[in-house]
Amino acid sequence: MAFRHAPTALLLADPAGTITLTNQAFSELTGHSAASAVGRPWPDLIAAGDPARAWALHEAALDGGPPAQRGLAVTGADGRARRAVVEPRPLPADGGGPPAGVIVCLREPLRDEDTLRAVTELRTETADTALWDLDLRTGRIRELFGPSPLGRLLVGDARDLEECLARVHRDDIARVRDAMEASHRGGDYEQRFRMFDQLGDERSLHARARFLDGERPRLVGVIDDVTEHVQLIRRLADRRRIEAAQGRQVTDLAAKLVSATTVDEVSALLTEEFVPIFGGTTATVMLVEDGVLRVSPATTEPSGTVPMIDGRDAADTAYPMGAVVQDRQPRFFESRAEILERFPATEEMLHRTSAQSWATVPVFGDRRVALGVWQVAWAQPHHATPDERALMLTLAGLAGQALQRVRRQQAELELADAMQRRMLPPKIPDFADLDISVRYLPARAGWRICGDFYDVIRLPERRVGLVVGDVQGHGVEAAAAMGQIRVAFRAYATHQDDPGVVLAETNRLLTETGEIVFATCGYLVLDLDTGEMQAAWAGQPPVIIAGRDGADVWEPETGPPVGVDADSKYPVTTRRLHPGDTLLMCSDGLVESAELSMDDGLARVGAALHGMAGDVEAAATSLAALAPAGRNDDIAILLARLN
Repeated sequence: MAFRHAPTALLLADPAGTITLTNQAFSELTGHSAASAVGRPWPDLIAAGDPARAWALHEAALDGGPPAQRGLAVTGADGRARRAVVEPRPLPADGGGPPAGVIVCLREPLRDEDTLRAVTELRTETADTALWDLDLRTGRIRELFGPSPLGRLLVGDARDLEECLARVHRDDIARVRDAMEASHRGGDYEQRFRMFDQLGDERSLHARARFLDGERPRLVGVIDDVTEHVQLIRRLADRRRIEAAQGRQVTDLAAKLVSATTVDEVSALLTEEFVPIFGGTTATVMLVEDGVLRVSPATTEPSGTVPMIDGRDAADTAYPMGAVVQDRQPRFFESRAEILERFPATEEMLHRTSAQSWATVPVFGDRRVALGVWQVAWAQPHHATPDERALMLTLAGLAGQALQRVRRQQAELELADAMQRRMLPPKIPDFADLDISVRYLPARAGWRICGDFYDVIRLPERRVGLVVGDVQGHGVEAAAAMGQIRVAFRAYATHQDDPGVVLAETNRLLTETGEIVFATCGYLVLDLDTGEMQAAWAGQPPVIIAGRDGADVWEPETGPPVGVDADSKYPVTTRRLHPGDTLLMCSDGLVESAELSMDDGLARVGAALHGMAGDVEAAATSLAALAPAGRNDDIAILLARLN
């Protein structure tokens, strides 16, 4: 009797969904009489056009889950559709067991409820969102609007909070539980955490809920799947880290360009170290030399397309390299088809390479003069982004500046070397009883004119004057002082037998010029008939004498460097040179540096000289190659062997 006269529209259905009983309010709401409704599946009767949703509610009720409701279009007896809130509930069976059926409640929505429900359902259907309700007393959790796609993916049929929490990532579970405990004390809930879905995939979720007090305290909230958002943030963070690392790499490589000292170093940076920045496979640098393209470094293995490029006319615009040189505009090709369409002449060249895409950019000098081109190739089709193109042009510009700087420095070095050699004796005099060999080695540590020198002076009465010196300082002043000292030595030596007097007079002349220049030097006079040597020394490294029994160091008594004190005196030290002995006079660049003491340098040179003293030319060449102190300073070598 209570069922029949209840104010809310009700119907009873068996587990198969067939209507077995309706009440009066149902007939008033739908217009269907009990006789016309009984025996029909209730979803087909009331869910016109959308029975699947009604069937889903029916199955959920039979499964014993929390009550779920939906706003559905109920078809009346007159064929008109009316909106109703439909909520099936399980009908307990006598004696327990599975439900004997379902009792379906239908009611008209309240004011604006239909609109809000429709909007909410659309939100949960078309987005990774679910609305949920948690009973804080029982720990039972349910979705407010049917099983949503997100709800099915996350928890399936689970209705207990603990079952749901079992899927939360172990690193986040403590934080989630702490927030739940706070909600039991009447607080709202908000948390981001990770959870594994039914497929075992990790999802990132954002849950928010409002605490509702009353007889049944609960949390009502929304949960959003923010996995894609989190992954996007991670990708952006990874990209920023990669870009930052690339930025540091570019800065380091740009610094290497600035400090490069040869053309080959600049080219090697472009062809080897810059290529990984762009993910390229290979790279080639072609520089314009005498109107043709030359592959750089010159030691590049002549394979692939290199033989077809090297030596090609730089004005040949049938090829991308020549076109870039002529109009100074970069060319980017994403595929073989694209480069063939624009430059058909490259067909034969493409047969010799497996590359699929290319970037060819000009290497600029001053006034935008094209010094050459830099070509990067990829093994797969590649689209060069605007940032990549800009970076390539920037690096090519830095390379162009480096090339010009290196070439200017090379020209300065060649000029300095030429000036230095012009100030040295153009030819050493020949002596029948004395073999002489000399070497001058400019420093590799900088582009500068230095003051190291040597000289061999023919003296009366079968005597020979041997001179080695080192003007302190660098530049034109040092070279000019070196020239003055050489001329003074020659002038005084031809009129003065005593080497100490020659050195003293040279010192006086240098101090009287008023220039703040001084030099170390050694002057030795050798008598070819007796082998007697007279040496006057001004701070120069000792002499090494190599004979049959080994090599020893002769240290003549020394005075101060010339140019320091006009009144300085230079004592003379005497020793005999035996036939077959070889003497070595050198500047300190050969035997001393910041890393090598002079004693160690003299020992190494002496050991080397003893093994090859029979041939002064070969010995000079070997000592120049040995250079135990390195090549950070100029080196002057003078070898003499008495026959």
